[in-house]
Amino acid sequence: MLLESFPVGPLQCNCSIIACPETKEAAVVDPGGDPDKILALIKKHGLTVKYILHTHAHFDHVLGSRAIKEATGGKICLHTGDQWLYDNLSKQGNMFGFDITEPLPVDVYLEDEQELEIGKGKTKVIHTPGHTPGSLCFEHGDKENVLFAGDTLFRRSIGRTDLWGGSFEEIIKSISERLFKLEDSTRVIPGHGPDTDIWSEKRENPFLT
Repeated sequence: MLLESFPVGPLQCNCSIIACPETKEAAVVDPGGDPDKILALIKKHGLTVKYILHTHAHFDHVLGSRAIKEATGGKICLHTGDQWLYDNLSKQGNMFGFDITEPLPVDVYLEDEQELEIGKGKTKVIHTPGHTPGSLCFEHGDKENVLFAGDTLFRRSIGRTDLWGGSFEEIIKSISERLFKLEDSTRVIPGHGPDTDIWSEKRENPFLT
């Protein structure tokens, strides 16, 4: 697996590019801004973007999606539970002082346990409501098992639940009953901040221990 992960946009969302090194087919996870930077890496590796995956529809994870779609033709993917947030992207931005262009329509609605083929690799969709009703995590297994956790699980923390559609009870359930069932060695790339792993969070996350 080819993997690039880096912060983008005004709120430094972690955007990730995952790709099959043989076929060069790729997915972009949470293009939250700086589309030129994302597109430069796509060009550098000679990738063909198949999917634009959103862990949820808060504006800081979606800001670059339109530009990536227009440049690559990749399919915009989201869970139906966050369609209302996606439809109100401009309102979200206005609340934080950002002028946001309306997004392009969603191409694919993702479902829990769905498997997406990216070249010769597969990415599993895990529905983890709590931060938002339609929050998703993406598990990509290869030589290294990686979880793109969005704003559900952070290093020693969890996502906010005081925003639109958030639920503390649901996010704790999603983490404990879904994410903590993954292999302990699973690397976790959260929506913001440094990486962690499932083993460490089981033992040291103050919200779940």
